[in-house]
Amino acid sequence: EVQLVESGGGLVQAGGSLRLSCEMSGFALDYFVMGWFRQAPGKVREGVSCVSSSDGSTYYADSVKGRFTFSTDYDKNTVYLQMNNLKPEDTAVYYCAAQGKLLRRDVEGCEYFEYWGQGTQVTVSS
Repeated sequence: EVQLVESGGGLVQAGGSLRLSCEMSGFALDYFVMGWFRQAPGKVREGVSCVSSSDGSTYYADSVKGRFTFSTDYDKNTVYLQMNNLKPEDTAVYYCAAQGKLLRRDVEGCEYFEYWGQGTQVTVSS
C-alpha cells in the first residue's frame, strides 16, 4: 500500500522557518518525480518545488526560490521541504506528491502525480 505521511506544519512568525517532512512507503523513491504543492484559501493549487531523479534536477516556483529547499533521504524514503524566511503569503496547506511526470523543465512541468499526502497547514503571521 502506498502512503505519503506529512508532518512539520504549524504556526510561525514572518521571517521564521519550518521543515516539512513527507515519509513515503510502498515504493522506492528512485526514478520518480516528486513534488511539493500548496493551496491557499480561495486559490488554486500551485507547485512549490519538484525533483526529478532521472535528471537530478530540482525546480522551484519563483516565489520561493532562495528561501525553500527540497531534499531527499533515500535511506528513510522521506522528502523534506525546508522553508526559511517565511512570509504571510506562504500561508497554505502544503501537500507532497509522488510518482509524477516531468513534462517540462520547470515546476509547472511536474504533473500527473499518482499519490498525494494528506496535507499539512502552514500559517505565517505578520
